[in-house]
Amino acid sequence: MNASAEEMLQRGAVAWLKWRSQQPEAPDLSDARLMGLNLRGADLHDVNLRRANLSDAKLVMASFVGANLNNAIADSADLVEANLQSIEMINGRAQGADLQRANLSNANLMGSNFSDADLREANLADVNAIAIDLTAAQLRAADLDRICLQRATLSYANLVQTNLAHADLSQAILVAAELGAAHLYRANLTQARLNRSHLVSVYAMFANFDRTNLTSADLSWANLTKASLIGATLHGAKLRGANLTSADLSGADLSGADLSGANLSYTNLQRTVLTNAKLTETIFTGAIH
Repeated sequence: MNASAEEMLQRGAVAWLKWRSQQPEAPDLSDARLMGLNLRGADLHDVNLRRANLSDAKLVMASFVGANLNNAIADSADLVEANLQSIEMINGRAQGADLQRANLSNANLMGSNFSDADLREANLADVNAIAIDLTAAQLRAADLDRICLQRATLSYANLVQTNLAHADLSQAILVAAELGAAHLYRANLTQARLNRSHLVSVYAMFANFDRTNLTSADLSWANLTKASLIGATLHGAKLRGANLTSADLSGADLSGADLSGANLSYTNLQRTVLTNAKLTETIFTGAIH
């Protein structure tokens, strides 16, 4: 009797590779139970892994290019340096998975749960991550260029030195997230929740923070040149030394904010609330009131 695809994979990556090379079509591993298997370097490109369970599996440097992982589970899986380019993983789960330096570019991860996952230095460029859960995830120095994170949850996530240029974070939740020195050039954070977040020294030229909640956020030394903060809530925010040259703060609430040493030259301050704000050595050259 011929062994099934699942049985062959359970024999290990070497046996799987030899067997797969003889198959005319991509194997079907939907609903497969692969928990804890050692599949380092396995070739799983284009494989159907819908609803498969890969929890605790060893998948270092494995290839999943183009694979279907919809509703799959990969909790605590070891996916260091795995190639997950262009996978589809809608409503999947990879809580606590190790994805350091993994390639997830062009993947569809909509609605999936990656909370507590380690994605340091991972490539998530051009990913569809609408409504993804990245609560407390580690994303330090990851590449999220042009990622779509609409309505995503990134509270308590570590995004220090992360590239979020052109990213869509509209309506995303980033409460108490760490974004120090992150690159937010032309990022869209419209109506995002960034209260109590740390954005020290972020590079956010031309970024859109319209109607964003930045209550008690720390934006000290941030570069917000030509950023739009129309109607944003910055109550109690720290903006010490921040560069807001030519930014649009019309209708924003900066009551109780610390703007000591900030540069607001040529900034639009029409209808801006500055009640009880600290304005020591703040520069207002050419500001529009």
